Amino acid sequence: MRPVTRDSLPHLVAVARDGLRQRRDTLAARLLARWWGIELEDGVRFLGLPLLRRLPGTRIRIGAGSEFRSARWSNQVGLDRPCMLSTLAPGAEISIGRGVGMSGTVLGAALRISIGDGVLCGANCTITDTDWHAIDAADRAAEVPARAAAVVIEPGVWLSMNVTVLKGVTIGAGTVVAAGSVVSRSLPGGVIAAGSPAAPVRDIRPLRRLA
Repeated sequence: MRPVTRDSLPHLVAVARDGLRQRRDTLAARLLARWWGIELEDGVRFLGLPLLRRLPGTRIRIGAGSEFRSARWSNQVGLDRPCMLSTLAPGAEISIGRGVGMSGTVLGAALRISIGDGVLCGANCTITDTDWHAIDAADRAAEVPARAAAVVIEPGVWLSMNVTVLKGVTIGAGTVVAAGSVVSRSLPGGVIAAGSPAAPVRDIRPLRRLA
């Protein structure tokens, strides 16, 4: 254990305070998830309360050991909002694997969003499988539902802060998406991708073989 000095005291107090906050928030968020009929496996942790909304006849599942950071104090990168998980249409599904980390992440599913084990979502990412509103103005006025297409994020993907993932996209295992990118088309596994629309800029698979 680090010795308590005047230099270390503020850090140690903050760590203890944040641990108490996490236990409090995890208990409250588990009760909230139960109220909304959201399936949680063991060891899911919450720092700050998420915003949850499950439409009847839909499903939200969260794998063991995942962590959701919704409070401003929980991530020094800076969060603009809490985590938000919502299903938007009958039959929609959100499936989150084990050991997933999310910070101020928004998930909105009208069809299906599938997130694999070990995926990391940096501060303020947005993942959605729908346009939310129809493209044609007449359809919007008539409240015609927007079209949806499933999103699949394979294991080990890292979405850096402020990434947006749009409908119909698959991101291959182990890919890293640079901060501020917009993923509007599918990406292969094992690459660094960047831009709007995001595109591969570097293959990182050789680095893994050397490690």
